[in-house]
Amino acid sequence: MSVMQEFKAFAVKGNVVDLAVGVIIGAAFGKIVDSLVGDIIMPVVGLVFGKLDFSNMFVALGTVPEGTAPTLAAVKAAGIPVLAYGNFITIALNFVILAFIIFVMVKQINRLKAEEAAAPAAPAEPPPTPEDVVLLREIRDALKK
Repeated sequence: MSVMQEFKAFAVKGNVVDLAVGVIIGAAFGKIVDSLVGDIIMPVVGLVFGKLDFSNMFVALGTVPEGTAPTLAAVKAAGIPVLAYGNFITIALNFVILAFIIFVMVKQINRLKAEEAAAPAAPAEPPPTPEDVVLLREIRDALKK
């Protein structure tokens, strides 16, 4: 079998295609959650905590030259190493929201599968009568005659 035939057989397997679709949708969904957190949730959280801007929460790990604006972008542009814990808080919140949404989705899918399984199935044929019972019935019928 040639390499191209092997690759084709591998690529068209159902699980590989399903995985690829899942990864693509997951990446797009991740961008939606990033926007939700960065553009909607974090500004509200910042407002609640006194106009706090999480994107500019950092600790400079070196001396900041005078005249440099106290923002994360300006300090990074000055070449000073920083510990950007505000960015970490934002990304951690993204993760928690994304994990919760996936949890809810999986829970709903499992609920739908359980409803499907609980649906009454077509009546099955009764199992065949065991041979010893058939033999006993024949003996009974022969004795009645």
